Amino acid sequence: MRVQSATEPGSPGHPNEDFTATAVPAGGTGGALVLLDGVTGPAAESGTPPGGCGHGVAWFAARLGGTLLERCAAARESPLRACLAEAISRCAHAHRAACDLSHPRTPQATVVCARWDEHDVEYLVLSDSVLLIEDHEGAVRPVLDSRLDDLLPAARRLPRAERVAWIESMRNAPGGFFTAAADPAVADRAVTGVVPRGEVRSLAALTDGVGRWVETFRLGGWSDLFTVLAGPGPAEAIRQVRAAELADPDGAAFPRGKAHDDATAVLALL
Repeated sequence: MRVQSATEPGSPGHPNEDFTATAVPAGGTGGALVLLDGVTGPAAESGTPPGGCGHGVAWFAARLGGTLLERCAAARESPLRACLAEAISRCAHAHRAACDLSHPRTPQATVVCARWDEHDVEYLVLSDSVLLIEDHEGAVRPVLDSRLDDLLPAARRLPRAERVAWIESMRNAPGGFFTAAADPAVADRAVTGVVPRGEVRSLAALTDGVGRWVETFRLGGWSDLFTVLAGPGPAEAIRQVRAAELADPDGAAFPRGKAHDDATAVLALL
């Protein structure tokens, strides 16, 4: 097994709120990977920590991601949804006494995780990070949670000043989209599946800061992006995204919520 990864913050001097890690048991044929994209909240009200939490989004993504990786690797009998629910519960317990976890923008994150053994590859995707699965013929299948994208046509019909507030009202709400925050029940909303191990050559997980290579800048399709990840590597994919962002700094040609975003990709050759 071989793993490559790269990550870069969207803005110099601002914490990188992405997190990725892998676990490969010594002497075993299995492993696990996790990738989280912390959700940046709006500016704090005067005297109030963002989202009622003083720890911050980067802390949350690392804490949840590390706990999720441990559960995926150690509790191999538990489905990935159960691993995510347990990780959310443990992370919430770690700061419940000091923070307001009922706040709608308490720290939260998108989630991708995958786990494999000699028989199967299991996967879970929650929100707009992406998992790519390559088979032995080189065909690439994206695993996407499209619920946020599904809301965008309706959002565009609203006056510009109302769009962000409306999308925020649909976060972790019926008929909306879901991110991992403090409620373990959200794990049941994740996209999950299983693929026979013999049908998988490699996996790639990406935050939406890298996914905009396809979804925002349209530099190619998911298979084309995978070719970059597997060839020049994850760092080159991020470099190409940064070049596209710099060529359109105001988002005039390619509208997007942020000029630059945290960008992380991990490639695992099984």
